[in-house]
Amino acid sequence: MRPKTRNRRIRLIAGVGATLVALTALSACGSSGAAGGKVKLSLGLFGNFGYTDLIKEYQAAHPDIEITERTAAYSDHHKNLAAHLATGAGAADVEAIDTGYVAQFKATPDKFVDLNTVGGDKLKDRWLAWKWAASLGKGGQQIGYGTDVGGLAICYRRDMFKTAGLPEDRDAVSALWPTWQAFFDTGKRFQEKAPQGVKFMDGGPTVLNAIVGQAPQGYYDQNDQVIVGSNPALRQGWDLVVDAVKANLSAGLLYSTPQWNTGFTQGQFATVTCPAWMMTKIKDQAPDTAGKWDVAAVPGGGGNWGGSYLTVPKQGKHTKEAAELAAWLTAPEQQAKVFTSKGLLPSAPSLYDDPKITGYTNPFFNNAPVGKVFTDAAKKLNPQYQGPKAGDVQTEFGNAMQRVEQGKQDGAAAWDQLVGDVAKIK
Repeated sequence: MRPKTRNRRIRLIAGVGATLVALTALSACGSSGAAGGKVKLSLGLFGNFGYTDLIKEYQAAHPDIEITERTAAYSDHHKNLAAHLATGAGAADVEAIDTGYVAQFKATPDKFVDLNTVGGDKLKDRWLAWKWAASLGKGGQQIGYGTDVGGLAICYRRDMFKTAGLPEDRDAVSALWPTWQAFFDTGKRFQEKAPQGVKFMDGGPTVLNAIVGQAPQGYYDQNDQVIVGSNPALRQGWDLVVDAVKANLSAGLLYSTPQWNTGFTQGQFATVTCPAWMMTKIKDQAPDTAGKWDVAAVPGGGGNWGGSYLTVPKQGKHTKEAAELAAWLTAPEQQAKVFTSKGLLPSAPSLYDDPKITGYTNPFFNNAPVGKVFTDAAKKLNPQYQGPKAGDVQTEFGNAMQRVEQGKQDGAAAWDQLVGDVAKIK
């Protein structure tokens, strides 16, 4: 039955009123041109990028900008970003992408603002040449500004080494392991007199990532073909780590899991493969261990694990302001602040000879000269080509090694399944 005319008129008036209220609200908090309004930008991150204080600084200098951080777990962050880009909604205004995933996302440059079109082409000399090139689409579109690079070292517990009768001094510790085999041999010595309940290393996957990062080729060849099954360097590294697991050197933990975080807190292991960003992880998880940790050279020399980019998805409402924020956060001045506050190694080579950087020591890590350690490592770094789903392949490596550590498979069976699993990744 049709409603009475008077009732329809009331509802029409109410609907118009609600629309006017909604339009008024939008004009009050929308674009930067709105009277008294602010541009609201969201920043999608994984882990601790060291941006909290920088965001405050940026907002103080730009009172018309309001920034919110959205942080998720590593894998969840990248899966969510892929879903948001596919559906055209839900992405943050600025999205971080790890080096292991950048090849996947740069394959669809149309989903991102080409930063070259908003001044990025004039900024490219800020970054290491390979860092800039790694985030370029096939048509030359620049989808992201580089944040940090990983570098590699070994972080170790001085107190636990002392208890086990090993040297504490970082130079003496570095001399213990010129190779990965020597590293594991040191682990066997450690385990003979280790503190109760403590293992030499956190987990096989973490060490394996470092070994993979030192190989001339990783998971992919230059034609984006997965070469896990045919790359002898990966199998050799796998077998080394499996032997270490068999020797009971591993706490059996998978990095970036709650159990791994607890391992830091409870002191369940004495060493962890340590790209520069790992120092913040350790400090965040185990703040009471200040002075007990130190930093030694990584076996084999050089290598890289990690590093990220800031991108600007096209679906955002304020892409101009988002691109300006990404450029500012990744400028050398801000990269220097992040390094001295959080330990993330800059990707700006102009900082590698800056005395404020090279002379920086970290009191949490027994005043280790981390500025020199990691900038020296960065200068020697030979970047490894990252294929489209390198991050997903890395996850499968971790899962496979976990099966070995949990006694579900032996090394050979886990490897065979791994090769099959990564072949299915598309």
